[in-house]
Parts: sequence; structure tokens; C-alpha cells
Amino acid sequence: MKFRAKIVDGACLNHFTRVSNMIAKLAKTCTLRISPDKLNFILSDKVANGGVSMWCELEQENFFSEFQMEGVSAQNNEIYLELTSENLSRALKTAQNARSLKIKLTNKHFPCLTVSIELLSLSSSNRIVTHDIPVKVIPRKLWKDLQEPTVPEADVSIYLPALKTMKSVVEKMKNISNHLVNCKILNLQIIEANLNGELNLKIETELVCITTHFKDLGNPPLASENTSQDGNSEQMAEVQIDIRKLLQFLAGQQVNPTKATCNIVSNKIVHFDLLHEDASLQYFIPALS
Repeated sequence: MKFRAKIVDGACLNHFTRVSNMIAKLAKTCTLRISPDKLNFILSDKVANGGVSMWCELEQENFFSEFQMEGVSAQNNEIYLELTSENLSRALKTAQNARSLKIKLTNKHFPCLTVSIELLSLSSSNRIVTHDIPVKVIPRKLWKDLQEPTVPEADVSIYLPALKTMKSVVEKMKNISNHLVNCKILNLQIIEANLNGELNLKIETELVCITTHFKDLGNPPLASENTSQDGNSEQMAEVQIDIRKLLQFLAGQQVNPTKATCNIVSNKIVHFDLLHEDASLQYFIPALS
């Protein structure tokens, strides 16, 4: 297995750093999938066990000026590495205003992603800062658990409001739920939406019900044509999820995406689909049983 890549464009480097920071906020550890044309950051907690799933995809040609890789074999030309997300994010923080960045798969008595950053210097010589990030090579037999998640057919798909606004609302609801000490489920968040461009965020207890309404958000064209709800565009599809997992997802979004969609499968799962310039993110939060 071999992998080496280089970024020389400042805008590409900044964007790659933002993606890395986002991943670090969403997952403590993740899998980095390297293929000839793409990089993927993957989190595959079992949804059946209440875990979230994540699939972040980058087209390598939109970030790297040089990109070379050889997978485990000619037939399976991919590499899967497990790493601590914060280690990569922390290494890239030193790359602000760097001249270039190189990433290479190395062996320093154990497998590493070696990140070499060429920093600008006032003198004629440039400084090189190197970070060795420990990784674990994932064997071929485990790859089947790390494939792109199947997107279930949604009952409702709707465009999201500004994520900063949504985060502020959910934070306030989380703070309120923390004070409801007599509530049986303190971390229950209800998301509901319809094909009329309406999205509601709710927390409910025996004592209080708090709802924030968003209107005129719009629905993706295919969703608007969907007649699965007996033609009633105002009927709500609802899912109850852990408010902490929703807040973690929203806190990870450093920049408002160019497109953000929420897909709800009633009482089963909510699927967020975000497009960030040259990177896409899918994030799945299962319903609370």
C-alpha cells in the first residue's frame, strides 16, 4: 500500500482544514477511505445500537495538486485507515498560511499518516513542521461494514434553515430540558416536517411543550412530487431523536453549506445531506426507541 498527496493552493488547504475540523467535532475516531479519485471520512456506528452514521466525501482533484495511491491489490485499489479525528485536525491547525502540505502513509514502527507542512519564513529558508499521526490499517474483510450508507426512501424531504439559527434554537431547547429534572426523557428532540415547506423542532414533557416553527423552507423537487402521504402536503412526518446527537451535528458545521436537506423516515431515522463547496456530508441519526 502506498499513499502520498500534496496541496499547494491556499484556498484548497483552508477548505481541507475546515473539513478536518468538522469531522473532529462529529466523530472522536473515524475511518479514512482512500481511493484513486476520492477521500471519504466514515463513521459507522451501528444504527441498531442507537449510534449515528456519517459519510463525508471529497473529490481528490478538487483539493490536491499531486495524488498517488496504491491500494491493497489491483482488484481492491483502496486503503482504509482508522484514526483519531482530533489528531488530524490539530496537525492541520499549524498549516495556516503554509506554502504547501504533504500527506504520506508511512511506517514509523507503526503505521502513520505523516503530515509535512512547509511554512513561510522571513528568511530565505523555509521551515518544515512534521506530524506523525498513528493510524490502524483496516483489513479487507472489515470493509463491508464501511460502505456508503443506504439512504432509505424518505416520507418527507425538506431544505433546512440556516444551520446557525437551527443550532441556536436547539441549544436553548437543550438548556430548558436540562432544568426539567422531573421529565422522564431529558434529551428527547422531536423533528417534524411536511411537503409544504414547514419544519418544526419540539421538546415535550408532561408539563410543557415548546415548539419552534420554520416556514417556507421549500422541498426538493422529487420530494414535492412524492404522493406517499395521500396527497396531503400538510401532513407531518415525525421522528424523535436524542437532542445531544442533533446538537453535536449542528455544532460541527463551521460554515453554512451551499445546500442542506433533511430527509425524515417517520419514527425510524433522520438523514441530513449537506453540500460544502467541493465536499459533501451525509449524517444519519436514528430514532429513539
